[in-house]
Amino acid sequence: MKIICIGRNYGLHAKELGNDIPDKPVIFCKPDTAILKNNEDFYLPPFSNDVHYEAELVIKIDKIGKTIAPQFASKYYTQISLGIDFTARDLQSDLKSKGLPWELAKAFDNSAVIGQFVPLNNKNIQDLHFTLEKNGETVQVGHTADMLFKVDEIISFVSAYFTLKTGDLIFTGTPAGVGKVSAGDRLIAKLEGEELLNFEVK
Repeated sequence: MKIICIGRNYGLHAKELGNDIPDKPVIFCKPDTAILKNNEDFYLPPFSNDVHYEAELVIKIDKIGKTIAPQFASKYYTQISLGIDFTARDLQSDLKSKGLPWELAKAFDNSAVIGQFVPLNNKNIQDLHFTLEKNGETVQVGHTADMLFKVDEIISFVSAYFTLKTGDLIFTGTPAGVGKVSAGDRLIAKLEGEELLNFEVK
């Protein structure tokens, strides 16, 4: 399985980091060793002093697909969750300044936290609200209607380059409000008010 992530998919988040608004989805990947699940503790890596949370809607692919047309993309997923794309921001800034790839800052072990998956049922994927709380304070509020590239567009775009397989995960981008985590922080993510993630940073 693979983890495909979309960068800069919310306009306000792109602006808060000083990035241009993209005209095509910005894609990067994480290995399966990045996955952290079951609300296990997240341990800060020793190579960064500025690790940031980025809460995102996560899509689980249900069946194999290649060059999927946008109008058929919804047939390839039935389950969703919330995740945290942890980013070593200091390392990322250094890599970007040198024109180098982001993987060291984005794809390290346990950097893709995944919550409990729930069925989409008849919900509109582009009308979902989610929040992230840090130590009881709401730090991110997202609404999937604000995505620059909608879920079905993302699946179509990605599948033109990579064959999607059952179990693949797509992190769909984070809204504004990202920030640093420190040892002792507790992060809780909710989708439409339902708690899907609750874990501690150590």
